[in-house]
Amino acid sequence: MPNSKFPSVAGTNASFKIAIGLNVLIVLLQVIYGFLSHSVALVADAGHNLTDVLSLLFALGANVLAARPPTKKRTYGFRRTTILAALLNAMILLVATGAILYAAFERLRHPGPVDGSVVAIIAGIGIILNGISAWLFARGRKGASSTMRDLNVKAAFLHMAGDAAVSAGVVIAGLIILWTGAIWVDPLMSIVIAIVIVAGTWSLLRDSFNLAADAVPAGIDPSAIESYLRGIEAVTDVHDLHVWGMSTTQIAMTAHVIVREEVAHDALIFTICTAMRDRFGIEHTTIQIERGALECELAPSHVV
Repeated sequence: MPNSKFPSVAGTNASFKIAIGLNVLIVLLQVIYGFLSHSVALVADAGHNLTDVLSLLFALGANVLAARPPTKKRTYGFRRTTILAALLNAMILLVATGAILYAAFERLRHPGPVDGSVVAIIAGIGIILNGISAWLFARGRKGASSTMRDLNVKAAFLHMAGDAAVSAGVVIAGLIILWTGAIWVDPLMSIVIAIVIVAGTWSLLRDSFNLAADAVPAGIDPSAIESYLRGIEAVTDVHDLHVWGMSTTQIAMTAHVIVREEVAHDALIFTICTAMRDRFGIEHTTIQIERGALECELAPSHVV
């Protein structure tokens, strides 16, 4: 990864702030007119957008903390907060989904009148505002490579794009109610919204949990890294290889490398670190050079 660490923090944070403001506006409109029109789908979409506001706030806060320099107590800084924010966001979305499903099934049991025209108009506004938010995050995908790999930015983009699609579904529900009077379509659309949220959140939950548990980040093949290291002429063996995510944008790697006696250590370490960055996108590489005279306690593959 690029050595600038957080090359697009200012631009990304600005996108988060604008998206937060737009989503707060959406939530207010949907809550007010959802209750006025007796639409559980509109209120459900408002609840979904409220969780997005919280998610964006957590992601923004984590982004700001991650850009702070390391300290003597936190030698890696606050970079891992981006992973924790992504994991927390996924959990919040799943809890919100449960609330949406409960409200939808209650409305199916006890149906009430719904103003389809208001539902369609407010949801239509939601499409526009969510579309703008998604576009803000989509711009970054064409920029720095670290932004493309940022799980928080990816989550924000998917949330906003998904919200626009969900709002489109609510518009359709409002129009169907307006034309046919089928009020059951309103809670049914809420259930569809919940399914969409779960489908979109599952991969976020999986990826953020894996990063929090120090799993190898997606797109990194430890076997390829080991093969590269073993392919270096000066290297005779490799062991204790570990790869993990320091944040949602940065990857770290450590390895013990056994070399021949005459090898210049500094030059070899420089070569390996450069290759890790340029070939594998690993920015923080630590190599321990060994000559193999004594057996390393960490050499067995089952030892950590």
